[in-house]
Amino acid sequence: MNKEIESKVGNNVRVLREKRGTTQEQLAAKLQVNGCDITRSAVAKIEVGQRHLYPDEIILIKKILNVSYNDIFKI
Repeated sequence: MNKEIESKVGNNVRVLREKRGTTQEQLAAKLQVNGCDITRSAVAKIEVGQRHLYPDEIILIKKILNVSYNDIFKI
């Protein structure tokens, strides 16, 4: 995986989450309710590029934050 891209995508997730007034804990909880086995700590690692996103997580983050794939993957 490309570390620079993962870092940028993670930062995009953080910015989008913060714009919606959602905490890492709230995002993790909403992901869990929708079937993703993820913790707040994992969300934090995603946001700083230390953990990659799985396809099911990307789909749910898009839905939960009501954003487009372009918003998430904007480089």
